[in-house]
Amino acid sequence: MKQYDEESPAVPEQEMTFEEAIARLETIVRQLESGSAPLDESLALFEEGVGLVKLCNARLDNAEQKVKILTKNPDGTVSEDEMPPMNGGADA
Repeated sequence: MKQYDEESPAVPEQEMTFEEAIARLETIVRQLESGSAPLDESLALFEEGVGLVKLCNARLDNAEQKVKILTKNPDGTVSEDEMPPMNGGADA
């Protein structure tokens, strides 16, 4: 797994894993919510965040397409059953 500094990513966005992108996005949100960054830095962080959101959405769309391919029925139709909960089946 690639490592990066939470304050400034050393890994280019396209090389980040989904989890790395989410972690960086969470860091950006915390920095923006703190209100301590100057305007120019806040705008740069916002721009980076928008790029990360697009990256994460693309990765999720790609994963969804792979799941649909893997769940294709022998007759070529796709099973659109709901996926099980991601929390290991425990009710909240």
